[in-house]
Parts: sequence; C-alpha cells; structure tokens
Amino acid sequence: MGITHITVRGARQHNLRNVNVSIPRNTLTVVTGLSGSGKSSLAFDTIYAEGQRRYVETLSAYARQFLDQMERPDVDAIDGLSPAISIEQKTTSRSPRSTVGTITEIYDYLRLLYASVGQPHCPNCGRTISRQSAEQIVERIVALAPGERITVYAPIVRGRKGEFREELEALDQQGFRARIDGEMTELTEGMRLEKRKNHTVEAVVDRIILKPVAGVAAAEVGAAPIYDTRRLETSVTKALQMANGLVLVAIHGMEETLYSSSMACPDCGINVPRLEPRSFSFNSNYGACPECHGLGSIYDFDPAKTIADWSKPLLDGAMGPGSASQYLLRLIKLAAEKYKINLKQPFSDLTKIQQDLLLYGPPKGETSRTGFHGIFAYLRSNLEETKSEGYREYMMQFMSATACPRCKGKRLRPESLAVTVNDASIADFTALPLERALTGARAMHFTGRDRIIADRLQREVIERLEFLNAVGLGYLSLDRSAATLSGGEGQRIRLATQIGSKLRGVLYVLDEPSIGLHQRDNQRLITALEALRDLGNTVLVVEHDEDTIRKADYVLDLGPGAGKNGGFLIASGTPQEVMDNPESLTGQYLAGKIEIVARAEPRPLTGKWLTVEDAHSHNLQHVTAHFPIGVMTVVTGVSGSGKSTLVNDILYRALAKELYGSREEPGQHGAVRGIDQLDKVIQIDQSAIGRTPRSNPATYTGVFTAMRDLFAMLPDSRERGYKPGRFSFNVQGGRCEACQGEGQRRIEMNFLPDVYVLCDVCNGRRYNQETLTVKFNGYSIADLLELPIADAVPILKDIPTVAIKLQTLVDVGLGYIHLGQSATTLSGGEAQRMKLARELSKRQTGRTLYLLDEPTTGLHFDDVRKLLEVLHRLTDLGNTVIIIEHNLDIIRNADYLLDMGPEGGEGGGRVIAHGTPEQVATVAASHTGSFLARHYATNSAGTNGSGGAGHAGAQPDDIVAAADRQKVARGKFVAPEKKTGVPTARVVPAKKTAKKAVGRPKKKV
Repeated sequence: MGITHITVRGARQHNLRNVNVSIPRNTLTVVTGLSGSGKSSLAFDTIYAEGQRRYVETLSAYARQFLDQMERPDVDAIDGLSPAISIEQKTTSRSPRSTVGTITEIYDYLRLLYASVGQPHCPNCGRTISRQSAEQIVERIVALAPGERITVYAPIVRGRKGEFREELEALDQQGFRARIDGEMTELTEGMRLEKRKNHTVEAVVDRIILKPVAGVAAAEVGAAPIYDTRRLETSVTKALQMANGLVLVAIHGMEETLYSSSMACPDCGINVPRLEPRSFSFNSNYGACPECHGLGSIYDFDPAKTIADWSKPLLDGAMGPGSASQYLLRLIKLAAEKYKINLKQPFSDLTKIQQDLLLYGPPKGETSRTGFHGIFAYLRSNLEETKSEGYREYMMQFMSATACPRCKGKRLRPESLAVTVNDASIADFTALPLERALTGARAMHFTGRDRIIADRLQREVIERLEFLNAVGLGYLSLDRSAATLSGGEGQRIRLATQIGSKLRGVLYVLDEPSIGLHQRDNQRLITALEALRDLGNTVLVVEHDEDTIRKADYVLDLGPGAGKNGGFLIASGTPQEVMDNPESLTGQYLAGKIEIVARAEPRPLTGKWLTVEDAHSHNLQHVTAHFPIGVMTVVTGVSGSGKSTLVNDILYRALAKELYGSREEPGQHGAVRGIDQLDKVIQIDQSAIGRTPRSNPATYTGVFTAMRDLFAMLPDSRERGYKPGRFSFNVQGGRCEACQGEGQRRIEMNFLPDVYVLCDVCNGRRYNQETLTVKFNGYSIADLLELPIADAVPILKDIPTVAIKLQTLVDVGLGYIHLGQSATTLSGGEAQRMKLARELSKRQTGRTLYLLDEPTTGLHFDDVRKLLEVLHRLTDLGNTVIIIEHNLDIIRNADYLLDMGPEGGEGGGRVIAHGTPEQVATVAASHTGSFLARHYATNSAGTNGSGGAGHAGAQPDDIVAAADRQKVARGKFVAPEKKTGVPTARVVPAKKTAKKAVGRPKKKV
C-alpha cells in the first residue's frame, strides 16, 4: 500500500510549539488561523522548506553554491513528502521586461507561430513582401552606387554564441578572408572563438568596382551607362548560397545593406531578414526596437517636472534644473532671438511649437547656427558626463518613463511588427484582454502546409489562455508588465501555468490565492485548485477565505492566539469537524456562533465631498466620482474594474502632489475638487514597518526615544555621565561590541546557509554589563525590550507619551508582541495594525484622509473584527477613511459604497452603484449588491424590492465638492534698495566714553 499521508512530527519553527500533523495526500488542505499563529511557519518554512532542501541536497556541492541555500527547519521528522512547488505572492518577477505572456510561456509559442506561418509586410508601405532573386538584388545595387567600390559579404554567423571552429576552417580551406565581430581577421588553422560570447562572422566574397561595358553605347543620349554586372551577380549568388539566402553589401561611403533572397519589398526595397522566433523577442537585439531596446518606454526628462512653474516666464522662475547655468541661459536667449520667442511671457502662454523648440531643440540642421540643441539635450549631456551619484539622483527626479516614439510602446522592430497572422501583428494580439485573445486564438484559420505547422502551437496557446480565464484573469492582457500585477494576480498566473504543465504527484503550497478576487470569481479559483488536486497532486493552501475553507477536503486550524500565544494545532479534520470543535475560533465563525457585527446604522453623511472629475486613466471611462468627507467609504467591484486606478493612481497621487509636493504624476483626470478640506493624506499598507532586524515596535512608534531619555535621567546614569545614546544598540558606547548590538552572531559556512548563534558575550541582550546595571523599577533597558507590550504598560504608566502609545497598541490587539521584537518577524496584518495604532496615538486634526488597499489580506475573521474597531475609532475622530475591499464584513460596515464595474478590463471602468450597503444591495446590475442582498434578505423581506434604480449608475449631478481657494502666485523677489548717502555718527554710551578716557595713555610722538 502506498503512502497516504504527509506526517510532520515535532515542528518548532519560529513560534510553532512541537506541532504534530498528518495531512492526507492528494487532497485540497487549507491551513487557517489568526494572523501570526504560525500558518506560514508550518506550510512554507517547515513542509515546503524541507521538500526543497531535500531536492537541493541531491545536487553536487558545485551546483549548490549557485543556489540559495535553505536552512534545515526545526522539526523532528517529516514523512511522505513529495517534490514541493511553492506559489507565493512575492515570487512574481518585478523586471520591466517580464510580462504576463512571458511568465505563462504563451509569448514563446506566439513567437514560434509568427516566425513559422506569419505573413511579412513592408513596414513602410504595408505591401506583402515576397522572395527576391539574385538578379533583383544586383539591379538594386547598381541603382544605388554605379562606379563605387563594392564589397560583398556572406553573413555565415549572426549574433550567436559558440566557437564556430568548423565554419572558420571551411572558409580558410576555400580561401576566403573573414570579418569577425566587425574587424577583418586573418584566418589560421585550428582557430576558434570565445565560446560564451555572441559573434558575427562574415566571409569576404568579393570586392568589385562596376565599370561600363566597353563598346556598348547607351540607348538614348544622356541615359545612364550600362554596367558589366556578371562578376557582381556571380558573387551575390555565391554569398546567398553560403549564408542561407542572405548577402551583406558594403558600398563605399554608404551604410551596409542586408539583402535577402527570401523577403524584400519590390517598391521600397526594404529587406527583411529570415523570420526566426528571436525576431519577435523584445529581449533580443534582433527583435527589440532599436530606440527603447525592447522596454516600450524611454526614461527621459519630463516637461511637467522640469518646468517648475508654468505660470512664470522661462528665465524668471519657470525653469527647474539648469536654471543656474549661465551657458545654457545664454544659448536660450540666442535661440529666442533667432526664432522670435518672447521670453518675458509666462511659459504656459507660449505656443506648443515654441515650447517644444525650447525643450527639445530646433529641427536638425538648424542647431549649428545658434549652438542650441534644447534644454533636455543639455540636461542629458550633463547627466551622462557626471560622476556624482548625488547629482545623478537629483536629476532623476525630473525624469519619467514615456512611451517610445518609434514603436509606440509595442517593444519590437518595425519589420517584426509588420508580420501578421489573420491580419493581426503579434503586438496587436498581446494587447487584447485575455477573454478576447482566447476568442482570437480560436478564430485563427490556416490551410495546407501552414495548418500542419501551426496546429500544435495554436492548441498550446488556446489551452493556456483557457486556464488564465478559468482563474478569473480575463481582464488582463498578455503585454501587461509583471511589475504592475498585485500579489494575488501573480499567484493566480503561476497557478494557471502549473495546471497547464499537468504534473502529477507534486506538493503545491499556496499563500492566499484569493487575494484581490471578488466573491463572484471565488468559485472559479476553487475549481482551478480542485483541478490541480484531481491531477493527482496534494494542494496545501494558507487561506482565510470562507468559501475556500468550506470547499476544502481537510482543514488545519492553528492558534489559539498570535505570536507567543499561538503555534498550537487547535483543530484538524473536515470543515464540519472543525466547526463542531468548540475550541476552534475559525470553527465558531464558520458555524455562525460568533459574528463580525456591523453597526446598527451607518454614519450620516456630512454633506462635504471630495470629487475626482473626468478620470480616464487605463480602463476608466471618463468617470466622475464623489467621496464623502468624515465617514468610512469602501470602493468595491470585480477584479480589474478600475478601483486601484481611481483611488491609488489618481486620488492619492493628486492629493500627495498638492499637499506634499510629490513628484509622482497622477493618472489622467480632469481635476480633484475639495482638497482644502484635508491637511494630510496617508496610505496604509501591509509592508514591513522596518527593513532590518534592528527595527522594532519600540523604535517605530517612537517609544524607544522616550525610554532612552528616561534611563538617561536616572540617578545611576547621571552619576556616570550616561547620555540617551548610551542606551541605543545601534551606536558604540552602551551596546555589546561582540555582536554590535544585534544579539546574535553570523557564522559563514561553505556550501551551507549561514548559521546565526546567540551572542556568547551578552547572551542576546544587545547591551554591555555596565549599561544593564542601570535599572528603572527593577528593569534594565534590555528587560523592558523583552517584555510583551501589555506587560510593559503598567511599568511605564507614569510616562504619558509612552503610556498612550503602548495602550493604543494593546487596544488594537497587539499586546502580545514584544517591545524589542524584530520588525521583520511581524506578519502583514500585524504591521498594518501597528501603523494604524501609531496614527491613533497622534494628535488628531479631524482632517486626515486614510487610504487602505485590501487591508484584510492575510487576516483571520477575528483579525478583521479588530481591524474594523480601529478603523471605526479613526473615523469617529472626524477623519475620512477610503478602503478598496472585497471582504463582505468590511463592506457591510461601510457608511458609503462606491461600486465599480460591471466587469473587469474593457468591460469595467464605470460607477455601477452608490449609497449605503443596504441601498447598493437593491441594485440588480451590481455583482457586489447581489452578495449583499443575500445578507440583508434575511434581515428584512422588503429590502430587495424597488428603490434600486435611485442608487444604480453614476452618482447624482447635484453633488458638489467645496471650491478650493485660488492659489496666488508668489510675486517676483525684489531686493531691497541699497542705502546711500553720508553715514550717521554712531552714538557712544557715556560709560564707554569714560572707560576710553581712563584707558591706556597715548604714546608720545
């Protein structure tokens, strides 16, 4: 009988407390529990890490040194483990060259398809390109340069890696000379090239000067003479044979031209090299746009950032960088004089042609008259020449990524973009949303030879597109940059790729794949996970989503608390068995015995609004959205409907630019009204509160500074002359120098991961013995840092600034965290609540806007309840809270909803419903409303009746945001007049006069 379970015995990784679990193989198992209870420690840091480590251990020591070495997890034994693959949120590439198409390998199949059966066209005239004979090539050469010296090359190798020993020997035996990597090289016996570099090898076939045919007169007087082309034709034919249909012709004084016997435009004479898969790769020199090198955008100086104030004249306060250069100012004046530009006018009043001339320079050929090439050209040359990193960083602030003017953001060469399949280029196909791309792929029809070649490739593309649509990603496009994907989107893309690979007998470990997914699409995701299981795999999912837990075959619930209060296995079994267990907090929520209670009535609207007008960035369809001030607003809608674009890209960036002078440009919109009602905008996410282990809750909240000041004022410290710096573990003086205040020491191991051991001098306390002798209420500074926050409150209660901040942390449910706990060990939910607690402990103005993007990510039902309490406290203080969310418990607690949709991608970008949650539940067109209706239907029978029409569609036109005050431009600085005339006599006080009189006697002359 085969192995039926994965058995873990004695898991003690991080906060796990000797956990023993048995997971059935070939099942969908969900690991759940409070945030920080040890779910990821069990699933990723123990089970996956051990599976990965066992695989790496099978490799040689030489191979292991190139891999990230994985530390052995703290566990007694794990049996029945399969090869493990993790699909985490953080593993998606952030490279600008990585796209949805490249991650899923669909783009690789498309490149092969277009190279095999694509129809090339002339990038100039659009005419279909056909093969070109040797005679046609000779005619073109003669038309270009009669009487000039012509060199005919056969490009044997073009940009490929290898030694090419055989090719060079063959050329040597035939008596040809060769040009290697652009240099003429004498061939020798046994010659070989560097194996790991790209090389270009061109054989010199012939050198010819065309001469008129002797004794043959031209047909007409004044007509072009007739040249003897027999030798040229022979050389071209020979080169075409040697280089598989390619010939390179160099004419003296002209650029080298590549001709092809396969494809050339008969009208324009443009030659297209033989189509290969790399011709469609934007990561290869042979396919990438020569202007942007395949990125689709160029990082250049941005007029919006370079011109500091458009309302002022260019030389009188409008220009930002470069305004201090007298040389540039003189060139600008010369150019303005020549092109009749009035520099005393505000820059915004100049015509577009005049603005472009000053920024980008005059047309080519005219620069020599003034020496002026444009402000941007001058700044660019300064940036290239500078060796100062500080100056480089300063100049980069004034630059932005703009679409490449040559390829228009399509990344490929014009020749590659001119190749079509079913009248669509590869860039056109990858720009389609995945739903339409699937339809387009199915509609591709081929005949004859093309059908035999394309059949398998087409099936692979269709299959992968179906998987991506199945996991709810139909709104994305294949050319979408991987860097712009959310964690959940990246994870679902990798999930679709794994389903497509059809592996069996594998352990898949996933980290909350439902992140960013609307309730409507949850079932599609669960179906995808079940498909992965049905192939014969074990699927282990760390998840809090109610639907996923209910559909699981087996559930592990960890708890009972978080941090040091967690790490125990509370319940395991089927979802029903977990619900029947009274000790399981998750089971109690699933069974409905504990509920996240919504407020009885939403807060009344204040009548004050913040308005975003005419938002049309990405897929937004000229939306005007109104956000009420002083209440909690939740923006909902299916994935890809435009929520993040509206709130993060437009609203937040516009407010940050206005309130803080941020240089980050908001998305395309008309205007934002009502900004004067706010004085701060704060975006709170789940990123770590510190990047290094030295950062901790005490340093983040500012409590540590007050604690060090307190210890410096104690009698023992004052006797010894200790200052606050003595009690810092980041600087010399009071810290343990053996570990430099880290509490642990790193020991480097060859071919093994580095090992961290407790410092044997300070025993992990970070400070030296002299510092630890200073105590407050019997506690040293190290003792206080090791205390949980809840235990530290009564000790530090007499210091108001510290007590308020610590009590707030306890109130938001973080009392179990240690004051000195490393910031890198906190979960996303804990970090988020710590940021909110810091905001709560500040003095409130009631004019702050808080923006949160899916704050329930990684949060258990009980954590969501605590988060809601904090958000309600912030709102009750008069602040405005705007949340992007799919979680129905958060949505039900909102005072006002803004529902986007109706679908994702091209089918979204509009406001579908607005109003209180109960009002949105009456809107039939809203997917969010249909899920809310299920909840409110149980409360009142009449809720879902009429009345939905008043809250459907865009918000009413009578909502008006308060007008913002007009900005008064600061006047030009006028230097005070210099004082002129006779200086007045200084009055000397009487006392000084008397002292002068009785001073030293004057010397006699």
